[in-house]
Amino acid sequence: MERIVSLNEPKLSTAGQESLPPLSIGQWQHRNVLDLDDFSPEEITLVFEIANGMVEVLGRDVKKVPTLRGKTIAIMFYEPSTRTRASFELAAKYLGADTVSLDAARSSVVKGESLIDSLRTLQALEVDTIIIRHPCSGAPYIAVRHLQTRIINAGDGCHAHPSQGLLDLYTIKRQLGDLKGRKVVIIGDILHSRVARSNIWGMRSTGLHVVLCAPRTFIPQGMPEMLDKCGLDHVTIEHNLDHALEGADVVMPLRLQKERQQSGFISSIREYIRLYQVNAERLKKAAPHAIVMHPGPMNEGIEISHDVAYSGSSLIEQQVTNGVAIRMALLYLVAGVKNQ
Repeated sequence: MERIVSLNEPKLSTAGQESLPPLSIGQWQHRNVLDLDDFSPEEITLVFEIANGMVEVLGRDVKKVPTLRGKTIAIMFYEPSTRTRASFELAAKYLGADTVSLDAARSSVVKGESLIDSLRTLQALEVDTIIIRHPCSGAPYIAVRHLQTRIINAGDGCHAHPSQGLLDLYTIKRQLGDLKGRKVVIIGDILHSRVARSNIWGMRSTGLHVVLCAPRTFIPQGMPEMLDKCGLDHVTIEHNLDHALEGADVVMPLRLQKERQQSGFISSIREYIRLYQVNAERLKKAAPHAIVMHPGPMNEGIEISHDVAYSGSSLIEQQVTNGVAIRMALLYLVAGVKNQ
């Protein structure tokens, strides 16, 4: 039987290639993955090393290994999703797990069933891991208080999106190599962005410098004080996009959601485009090797111009591909490792 990771001899083997350096699975301390604020640099490195092996699996004609054979992964989404949901489903199937995918709109939730009751039902069905997306911040944290089944947070309200943060970091590392001292500019609705929050925590562990650039209405009140209190000295705030982009290695606009456009956070779409759209002219202010990323889905013509979204510097589609490898690595570590 082919194995991706041996727990007795912890190294990641790939067919036809040299094995990666030995991996100390003992570095992994997480029963659940809720956010990146408690990830050590060593754990992030471990996820990346395992993901490297998963990339090799994804390059095969038959993208399937029996690593999680006999495991059942439940995917429960209370919000619409394309990239994250499909990515997790493919990750589980490529690792040989059985999957059950539940849409809250077609479940007993519409009859009044609570989140905890729904999750307890899945636990009673003896699923091994539950991947959950929920519109309420903190929902996965509530879940782990009531369940023994392992939980992976696929996005909770405005709070966190840890797998997106990891795949963003992984994409940057594969493209730029050494991350220490690199400048990342995250642009747009920081206030409501779970992607920005998880990236801030993950980038702290990898030595990246983060510039948050947005209108003042899209920066949480008291954020400078919060950053100082939490020791997040790698993060600065800049309201002028032209200044923020100077010398940037990574440029990451965030999606401007329609409800924000209509709720008074910005004066007008035209004004937002004028001041904060990432376009080809503005991108010239970044470093010559700068890469463009976006968590998706994009509003082309608003936060990012079409020519930048599909330019040679854009890694937006590569983020999607890398997301499968990262989520395969997380599923292995959460559902597959037995020494927890």
